Amino acid sequence: MLKVCAENMKQQVRPLVGSAEATREFGLGAGGDSRKRIDVAAENALIQTLEKHGMSCTLISEESGVKQIGAHPSEFFVTADPVDGTANAVRGLPFADISLAVSKKPVLDTVEAALVADLLRDIVYTAEKNKGAYRNGQRIKPSDTDRLEDAIVGVDFSTFKTRELVNRLIGILRRTRHLRHLGANALEICYVADGTSDAFIDIRGKLRMTDIAAAYLILLESGGIITTPEGDTLNASLDPKQSASFIAAANKSLYSLIMDLMETSRHNS
Repeated sequence: MLKVCAENMKQQVRPLVGSAEATREFGLGAGGDSRKRIDVAAENALIQTLEKHGMSCTLISEESGVKQIGAHPSEFFVTADPVDGTANAVRGLPFADISLAVSKKPVLDTVEAALVADLLRDIVYTAEKNKGAYRNGQRIKPSDTDRLEDAIVGVDFSTFKTRELVNRLIGILRRTRHLRHLGANALEICYVADGTSDAFIDIRGKLRMTDIAAAYLILLESGGIITTPEGDTLNASLDPKQSASFIAAANKSLYSLIMDLMETSRHNS
């Protein structure tokens, strides 16, 4: 069902990518960002698809907030970021995705099925709890890279507190030769899951749970690691206004190195 939803969403959204119409604003979304025409089109396509197939659920969306669908909306929850990477999509930059997660409760650690679909390319990541993670139906696993000098590491610097962020990450930044941030965090976490990149760090405290609910399960099911910056289990309410920080890494060796360097930077700051 998630694949059907994503395909219908793509059909409605792709014609808007890079167009002036995509940027038309519809007030603020539930997550606090401005709602663009492209976001509204994606969410409407999701709701219409769920209703057409007679699905009952509670939709938790970055755009419209919490919406009950069908006769038994408490049976399960669908957490959605209809367009992750809106800023890219409205400019025509080819890195954005659709993120959908299904859970029995509105809590991250209860997510049991997930999908992240590349908006412009025919690439779909999926996962079910205890059944592994897949890219276009092929099972995926993270890389074995254990040296920052060899790793591709994503870091989200999209904040006004850049100096504070750099101070916390200075040890990692000094040793990493290949830093990236592509602008759609769910897809970047999936890149860690399939070995395209090796780690992704977002410690701004701004990223909403709706953005990462699906990618979280995909990374864990692939065998990767994702925790809070303090090393605790990442878990929170699935709410459009709930935010989180995290460290995502391909393997234990690289994860431990990142955490050690962050701890050293903290003591030296």
